Parts: sequence; structure tokens; C-alpha cells
Amino acid sequence: MEKTWRWFGKKDNITLDMLRQIGVEGIVTALHDVPNGEIWTSEAINDLKDHIESHGLRWSVVESLPVSESIKYGGNDRDELLEKYRISLANLGKAGVKTVCYNFMPVIDWIRTDLRKKNEDGTFSLYFDKIRFAYFDLKILKREGAEKDYSESETEQVRELDKTITEAEKDELINNIIVKTQGFVNGNIKEGDQNPVAIFKRLLSLYEGIDKHQLRENMKYFLKQVIPTAEEYGVNLCVHPDDPPFAVLGLPRIVTSAEDIDWFLSAVDSPNNGLTFCAGSLSAGLHNNVPQLAERFAKRTHFVHLRSTNVNSNGNFIEASHLAGRGCLIDLVRVFEKENPALPMRIDHGRLMLDDVNRTYHPGYSFLGRMYALAQVDGIMATVKDELNQNQQ
Repeated sequence: MEKTWRWFGKKDNITLDMLRQIGVEGIVTALHDVPNGEIWTSEAINDLKDHIESHGLRWSVVESLPVSESIKYGGNDRDELLEKYRISLANLGKAGVKTVCYNFMPVIDWIRTDLRKKNEDGTFSLYFDKIRFAYFDLKILKREGAEKDYSESETEQVRELDKTITEAEKDELINNIIVKTQGFVNGNIKEGDQNPVAIFKRLLSLYEGIDKHQLRENMKYFLKQVIPTAEEYGVNLCVHPDDPPFAVLGLPRIVTSAEDIDWFLSAVDSPNNGLTFCAGSLSAGLHNNVPQLAERFAKRTHFVHLRSTNVNSNGNFIEASHLAGRGCLIDLVRVFEKENPALPMRIDHGRLMLDDVNRTYHPGYSFLGRMYALAQVDGIMATVKDELNQNQQ
């Protein structure tokens, strides 16, 4: 697999020269300055591509070409936005950027309640605490009908938490759930926005009456409109699984399991309609056997995110070591190196460690933590390649 790295453009304080030194081969990035729904021009694409190539690297994957909310919920301007999306896809294909990752998660991208959960070894990981998330939903967001989504035991724990939680902790939950993990990836809410909870509630209201069936139909409409353009220009589209892989905040999620993946691959059965295999997102669901999913969908996978989680029976989960957890990365590398060896792979959600702690990296995107994880996975890849070579002799 190709060793890639998510890079946030020319303003990223992790430089391309640094990435060359640690063995990165390809770059995963996007035109982060272009507002959602606007066209990615050939000029802007080629400028960034040339900049990356001038440092001896290549632009391997777009992550992400954002799908506007109106496309997801089926707004009146959906067709206009889809035309802009097709133009952007064509421009990427003409420039030779052939893999495009996107997601179809309504309103909110990946969710964590704690961005610095301390591990026993002194490093820090991203963490999801179901009761604190329920507290945000029930007591801060005050979403209508939210009570039915939680058990009596969970709502009782929320009531107990309400007796001790501080205003600073409430603010931290708001920032962690709907601001800090969202804005830097073309999210709907960015740091500095006034009253993010009110903005978030307005966004949720756009999905009133949208259930899993309707969201699937909207995704199918999206795929039918854009896959022909992807086929024409040789671009592989690959959807990212929902993170976490279950319904949240009354919103349906439709890329959570083998059944979901089968559905969207069949909805528009084209080799250009594929999967971003995120081991971390999929492993956060106890219903998923991640190595089995890899074996089943390897041929329709266009991009791999290698990270792992540990999940408790109560639904809490934490980013695990890249050598441990439910992601089973050693098994995954064996599958993909055998079944689809040319795939771009990137390390995801490295721990905060050493001097990372004192820097202002985006959550999950530390330098030293990801470099350490890349070294671990590089060793796995070398071992697996040696195994495959020996088996062929």
C-alpha cells in the first residue's frame, strides 16, 4: 500500500519536507479554502498539485470534496449543487487526482466528547463517553424527543452528572462535539462562531422527517448523478463510514455495517463507486467484525484509514494503539496487501505524545503521534510483504 498522510495545505505547520523525511509517499488533502458547494477550479487544483509535486510527493487522495447538506437532505438547490460537484470531479480527474473520499453523514462528522483522554503511559487519545454525549443531547441541546434514544439507566446517569458538572465542562462538551472536531474539515460550525448550539439546532431541523430510508434514497440520487462523471474521468469515489457507526441526535446514519455497505455499492454498481475503509470508525461498532469486512469489501475499497479503537460494553470507546484494539490492523494489512495492494493508506488519529502536547494540532492529527503510528504500520507492511513473497516462492 502507498503510505500517505493527511495534510491541511500550505498553512499546515507540518511541512511537506517533514513528511518526506518520515517516509510519506503521497498526500491526502483538499482545497480547504473553498467554501462548501463551490466549484474547485482547475487553476486551484493544479496550483496545489504542483506545490505538492515540487516537494517530491504526489497528491494521492482528496479528503474531502464535501457533499453539501442540501444534497444530503434533498433541498431545492440540490441539482445546482450536484452540477458544481460534477464540475469539481471532472477538474480533479483532468488534473490526474483520481481518488476522492467523501462522507454522507448528516450535519455532524466524527464525534468525540474528550479530545485529551489521558492514557496510562502519559499519552492522550480521543474518547467517546456515551453519558457525557447524552448529557449534551438532553441538557445542553435539549433536543425534542431525545429521551427515547437513551435507556432509563443512562438518563439516570445524566441526572446524576447534572448535579456535579461545571459550566467549564459544559462549554468543553460543546466545543469538542460540534466545534473543534468539525470546523477544520469543512464543517458547518467553526471556531469563533457565535452561539454554536443555536446554529447546530437549526441544522438538525433541516432533517426533520428524514429517516434512514429517505437518506438512503438521497444518497442513491447523489451517486446516480455523480458516478457517470467519475467514470468518464477515471475518478474513484469512496465514501467514509459513519463515525461512530450508529444513529446519533435523531439523525439516521447509513454507512455503519456490512448491510449498509452492500446497499450503497449495489445502489449504483460501478467500480468507481467504492468505500473508504476506515478501520477506526467501523471498529467502534461492536456489531462489526473488521477483518471480515475487509475480506468482503477489499475489491471495492479505494482508500484505507488505519486506526483502531477499544470499545466498552457501555458504548464508550477510545482510540487504541495501532497495534491493538478491535481494528485488528495486522489482519487488515494482510488482507489489503493480498487483495488490493496498490491502495493509498493513511495513518489516522495519532495520540498526543511528547512535544505534540504543547502544539496546536487539529484533534487527532498530531505529528509525533502519527509518525510513531506510521512507523508501527510500516513495520507491519514490511512483514506482510515478506510473508507474501515467501508464500509465492
